[in-house]
Amino acid sequence: MRRSTVIGTGFYVPPDIWTNEDMAKLMDTSDEWIQERTGIKQRHIAEEGIGCADLAKVAAEQAIADAGMTNQDIDMIIFATLIPDVFFPGSACVLQSKMPFGTIPALDIRQQCTGFIYAMAIADRFIRTGWCDNILVVGSEVHSAGLDFTTRGRDVAVLFGDGAGAVVMVSTENENEGVLDFTLHAEGEHYDKLLIPAPYGYVRGRITHEMIDNAEHYPKMDGRAVFRHAVPRFCECISEVLEKTGYSIEDVDLFIPHQANDRITNMVGERMGLPAEKVVSNIASYGNTTAATIPICICESRQDGRLKKDSLLLLAAFGSGFTWASLLMRWSI
Repeated sequence: MRRSTVIGTGFYVPPDIWTNEDMAKLMDTSDEWIQERTGIKQRHIAEEGIGCADLAKVAAEQAIADAGMTNQDIDMIIFATLIPDVFFPGSACVLQSKMPFGTIPALDIRQQCTGFIYAMAIADRFIRTGWCDNILVVGSEVHSAGLDFTTRGRDVAVLFGDGAGAVVMVSTENENEGVLDFTLHAEGEHYDKLLIPAPYGYVRGRITHEMIDNAEHYPKMDGRAVFRHAVPRFCECISEVLEKTGYSIEDVDLFIPHQANDRITNMVGERMGLPAEKVVSNIASYGNTTAATIPICICESRQDGRLKKDSLLLLAAFGSGFTWASLLMRWSI
């Protein structure tokens, strides 16, 4: 029976680093305040004029090379991002314009923090049905171009960073490797708890001077609501995918959660009974890079030796929408 597995990974973050002390020069905040509430120490910031497809290109090139492939071997691109390079078309097509892929299908996934897991799940199903053999899955974000770096926007602006990650998923008939199963969920009634209000798709002209004056083009977040929903939803989808696959939490070798907040990560690990050494956290170095957090963590975990061939890898995420998801796989490289 066909299933999907990962044979190549790559990631890229811009070289410019903004520490919490740098943020404190722009707004009324401090390193202590940010670290205590989020665990973040620094984040990478893209240069003016650099979009998420630019970052994705570097990560994609690494992943394809790591897989021992060329661009011509890729059958499809699935691109997870919170904000594409332009309102339309999607960033998968923008990436395609920067790399010689040919006329393969290119799909954007707009699931924000859960985007990479949704994208991997979609790739898995395309591969299992035989419609594709080799799919490039990308998560990339340039948050910095759309954040309010003033005291007015500090509660959100300190959280996010720029970065990209990618994997190459391929077909395999080896039942001892690859994606075992996943869970995907959404609860749209909470969509307004974390969103960018403007530009509006139903307002003539999309955006007005009044919207800009009211800072509606910057992200808004009800932090308490997000935190209150995130921890139980993380735990629910983790338990669900373990039950579907017949594994226990003790069987998991490595848990990579979406990097939203270190307090959330720690609380989920504790509630699920996972020892700290099995839980990946790199938010201190990158902040929240939404769709890019999980592939960046995957790459770093390979580099530091925590993610090995045959490891039972658990992925989980929660984000705006609200959406949440989990995926369990037997790592193959």
